[in-house]
Amino acid sequence: MADTLVQLYMQCEGEKTGTQNQENDSNDNNSKSRHKKRAKKSKTARLTIHEEKVIKPDAPIPDGSRFKGYRDFVVQDLNIEVRNICYRLERWHTPDNKTLTGLLPGSLNNQHFGPHLISYILYQYHHCQTTQPLLLEQLREWGIDISTGQINQLLIANKAAFHTEKEAILSTGLSTSSYVTVDDSGARHQGKNGYVTQIGNDFFAWFKSNSTKSQINFLELLRAGEQDYRITESALVYMKAQKLPQACLLLIQQHQGLIFTCRADWQAWLEQHTITKPRHQRIATEGALLGSILQHGLCHDFAIVSDDAGQFNVLAHGLCWVHTERLIHKLLPFNDAHREDIAQVRDQIWTYYADLKDYKAHPDADKKKSLMTRFDSIFTQQTRYETLNQLLKRIHQNKTELLLVLNRPDIPLHTNGSETDIRDFVKKRKVSGGTRSDEGRKCRDTFISLKKTCRKLGVSFWQYLIDRHGMGEQTIPPLQDIIAERAPPFAPDY
Repeated sequence: MADTLVQLYMQCEGEKTGTQNQENDSNDNNSKSRHKKRAKKSKTARLTIHEEKVIKPDAPIPDGSRFKGYRDFVVQDLNIEVRNICYRLERWHTPDNKTLTGLLPGSLNNQHFGPHLISYILYQYHHCQTTQPLLLEQLREWGIDISTGQINQLLIANKAAFHTEKEAILSTGLSTSSYVTVDDSGARHQGKNGYVTQIGNDFFAWFKSNSTKSQINFLELLRAGEQDYRITESALVYMKAQKLPQACLLLIQQHQGLIFTCRADWQAWLEQHTITKPRHQRIATEGALLGSILQHGLCHDFAIVSDDAGQFNVLAHGLCWVHTERLIHKLLPFNDAHREDIAQVRDQIWTYYADLKDYKAHPDADKKKSLMTRFDSIFTQQTRYETLNQLLKRIHQNKTELLLVLNRPDIPLHTNGSETDIRDFVKKRKVSGGTRSDEGRKCRDTFISLKKTCRKLGVSFWQYLIDRHGMGEQTIPPLQDIIAERAPPFAPDY
């Protein structure tokens, strides 16, 4: 009987040990599969090899040795050298007393500096934030005979094609988009403070510098190159909403349908009809500009998302949640109770923000109703910090603009894209100060617009410059065509 019990015990222990071994083997296999190394990809597989050098062993190769192939070792290097070309243009005198002369290649544009050098100067100055004195020093060290004035001319002269493409980016971007985010920053010019306005989205970025940042200036930019002023039904509705005096409104209403081709004609018409007070002229001008914008294709549903700067409050206006929360983050608490209430409100806002992001991905009527109710509960609550209470009350007044996303899930909840775009402009301002000529300011706006748009479209800015100067394969289409191709169709009804 004892022997039988021992045998049964040994059998059970064996089965148990076997089961444990199987589990351990299984765990080991799973661990090995989890930690299995991926096949190492070759870092140089896509490189173009320009030169091959065969290196033999230093030691003598004994007789009878077998050749086993090569061990490749790829070295990446850069060859910087000056290349001066003398074009000898043949000249012939014909029997009919005419002179025939050979023509320079079109890519030279009759300049004494080649397209690669010009592209390099533009790339270094606008993309790498290199100053003109440093560029001059660098090029001279490499053996380029060039002056300060010549570098400046290469940066600003003969750039009409680039300016044209930059303006086309805005008109195409606005016509193919359902929204833009906007921002502005300081921009000095000729020793005076000025401003730069950024307009863009996921497919383009566009910059324009001016001496002011008024709503009139912003509406003029939204016309995308058009110059007209129109008295339309939309213009009259805007003027009425802005409380233009009834007498002025009735006078302008009598001329509904008029079109003015330029600002001078519009200003003269206002003076002629005794609309001379600055506030009245401002409201009437804003309305006429809005009438022009809507007439040229922009719709009332076009969304503009901003950081709550007043000049951007036109059309369907949305506010940035990041800037809104930042107001609460900047509050200075006086005691632990204030500190706790601020932390609690911030946590509620970020939780609410995450739910808004989820709603954008999956819009739903029930979610929409719930989010609207929660907004009221967050921004009407009473805390132990009166300054926080007043700030929440002020934010609650912006409910329509903060919750525009509930009716328009296509728009972003923030202006991070604009903040990122304009950061390069700020760095440029810190490095180079301001611009001195009108043409220099125009080129600064143009090339930062082209550079940022190239980055958003996945186009190499260096290849773009080479392409536009007539070198390389010239396969990069106009940027506005790429924008029109990639921008998703706008569906205004949600």
